[in-house]
Amino acid sequence: MAIQIPLAAISYRRNNCLPLPLPHIPPPAREGGQRSFACCSLRTNSGNADFLARLPQNSKQDTFRPLIDFPPDVWCNHFASLSIDNSELESNSGKVESLKEIVRDSLIASKSDDPLEKVNLINLLYRLGVSYHFENEIEEQLNHLFEISNELINEHDYNLSTVALIFQVFGQHGYKIPCDVFNKFTDKNGKFKSSLARDVKGILSLYEACQWGIQGEDILDEANSFTMDQLCSLAKQSSPHLQQYILNALNRPYHRGVPRVEHRQFISFYEQEESRNDTLLNLAKLDFNTLQLLHQQELKVLIGWWKDLNLSSMINIRDRIAEAFFWSVGHYFEPQYARARKILTQLIQLLAALDDTYDAYGTYEELRCLANAILRWDRSAMDQLPTDPLKALYKAILDTHEEAEREVSNEGRSFAISYTKEETQKTLKTYIVQARWTVEDHLPSLDEYLDIALYSSAAIVVLAQAYVGMEEAGIETFKWLARGDGKTLDAINTIGRFYNDIVTNEDEEKRGLVGCGLNCYMKEFGVSKEEAIEEFKRRLSKAWKELNEDWLMRPTIVPRKILLRAFNMARVADLTYKDADGFTYSAKVLKGYIHNLFLEPIPISYN
Repeated sequence: MAIQIPLAAISYRRNNCLPLPLPHIPPPAREGGQRSFACCSLRTNSGNADFLARLPQNSKQDTFRPLIDFPPDVWCNHFASLSIDNSELESNSGKVESLKEIVRDSLIASKSDDPLEKVNLINLLYRLGVSYHFENEIEEQLNHLFEISNELINEHDYNLSTVALIFQVFGQHGYKIPCDVFNKFTDKNGKFKSSLARDVKGILSLYEACQWGIQGEDILDEANSFTMDQLCSLAKQSSPHLQQYILNALNRPYHRGVPRVEHRQFISFYEQEESRNDTLLNLAKLDFNTLQLLHQQELKVLIGWWKDLNLSSMINIRDRIAEAFFWSVGHYFEPQYARARKILTQLIQLLAALDDTYDAYGTYEELRCLANAILRWDRSAMDQLPTDPLKALYKAILDTHEEAEREVSNEGRSFAISYTKEETQKTLKTYIVQARWTVEDHLPSLDEYLDIALYSSAAIVVLAQAYVGMEEAGIETFKWLARGDGKTLDAINTIGRFYNDIVTNEDEEKRGLVGCGLNCYMKEFGVSKEEAIEEFKRRLSKAWKELNEDWLMRPTIVPRKILLRAFNMARVADLTYKDADGFTYSAKVLKGYIHNLFLEPIPISYN
C-alpha cells in the first residue's frame, strides 16, 4: 500500500495580497561545504531587487549548457499551405442559422412538455457541441426543471439511466442534485445491485454522473468503482460501435474531456444511432465544419507570426504553435473568442520557449541575466543579455505583450496585461530556482519542492493569459487569480503539476533535472516509484473533486464563464499529460486530435 502524503505537505495557498510574495534564494554552497535550500518559499516577502540580489552567481557550474534535442514540429507545413474556401464558410453559416431555428423551437416549446425530453435534448446539444447557440434558452429551461427536480426524481420510478442523466446534466450546469438519489439502486450493504450489470445504458450514464462527485460522497465513489468494472466487461461483449464508445469513456469520461475533442467523437457515435435526430446531427456537422474553417484561418495567421519570429532556429525550444493553438481551442472554441485564442496561443508558445530555455538551453549565468531582464520588464534591459538568441526571445515576449495590451486597452482592460506580466514574472522566479537546483544537484524536500513546483506548472499564468482576450474577464477575475479564493486554483495547480511529474520523470532525469516530484516523494517517504505514482493519482482524483465543489456552488466565486476556463485547462492537461508528455511528444499524443479538429472535415450526406 502506498504511503499517503500528509495533507499539510501539499496545502498550497497563495497569500491574500497582491502581488504574490517572492521566493527567498539561499546563497550557493561554498567549496568543500554544503548549503541548505530549506526556504525556497513563495510565501516570503521580498521584492524583485532583493530576489535578484540573492541569486547565486559565478559558480563553476555556471557554464554548463544542457543542449537537449526536442522532437521537431510536424504541423507548420500542413497549415501554412492550406487553402481556405470562404464561399464554403459562408454557405455553411447560412445553413447553420436555418437549422438553429428549428432546434430552438424544440427547446423553447411549452414547459409542460415532457421534462425528460428536455433534459435529453439539452444533453445532446452539449455532447454534439452546439449548446453555445442556445445558452439563454438552456438556462431558462434548467431553472424551471431544477425547481421541480425533487418531484421529478422522487415521485417517479425512473430507471438508473434516467436518474443518472438528470444528475449529470444538472451537475454540468452547476445545479447540485443530492447523491442519495442513487440509494434505491443499492442493496442493504450499500453496494450497487448486481442486476444493474446488464443495463449498458444505465451503467454508462451512472459512470458519467459520478464524475461530478465531491469529497465525502461515498456512494459516488462506489458508483465509480462499480461502473468501471462493469464497463470493462461490457466492452468485450458489445458491438464495435458501442465498444469504441465504452473504451473512449473509460479512457476519459466526458466530464474530463476537452470539449471540442468530445464533440468530434460523439458526432461520429451519434451518427450510427438508430434513434438519432437528423436535424441535430446535421446542425452539429455543419457547425463543426464551419468552426473548423475559422480555426484554420486563425492557425494559419499564427503560424506565420511564429515563423517570422524565427526563435526555434536560434534557441533549442519546442516548436509547438499548432499544439498551443489546440490548447487555446481547448479553453474556448466558440467564434466570439477568436481574439482570445490568438493572444493565448502566442503567449503559450512564448512561455514554452521560456521554459525550454531554462530547462534545456541556457547556462545558469545566461538564465540569471534573462531573469534580471524579465523581472525588470524594460527594453533597456535587453542590452544586458549576453547572447543574440536571448535578446530575440526577450524582445518577442515584450512585443507580444505590448500588442495584446493595445488590443484590450480600448475596452479599458489594460489591467489584464499588467496582471499577466506579474504572473509571468512569478513563474520565471520558480524556473530560476529549479535551474539552481539542477546546477547544485540538489534534491529538495517535498515541502520545498511543492512550494516552487506547484507554481512552475504555469497553470495560473496560462489561465491569466486565457483571460486577457476575454471581454467577460474584468479586474475582479484577475484579483481572484492573485488571491486564490476557493479551491479551483489550487486544484488546477495540482493537476498541472502532478500529471506533468508522472509522465516527464524519465526525460527530466536524462536531462539531469533532479528536482522532480516523484524523486522528492520517493526519497522522503522511502517508497517505490510505482507507489509514488499511485499517491500522485490519488491527489489528482481529489483535485478533480475540488474543482467540482467550486463549480457546484451557487453563486460561484467568479462568473461561470470564467470558472469554465479553469475547468477546461484541467481538461487540456489531462489529455496532454495523462499518458505521456503530449506537448513535447506531440506525434504520440496530440497529432490525431489536431488532425481531426483542424484538418479533417466531417462528411455530410443529406437524405
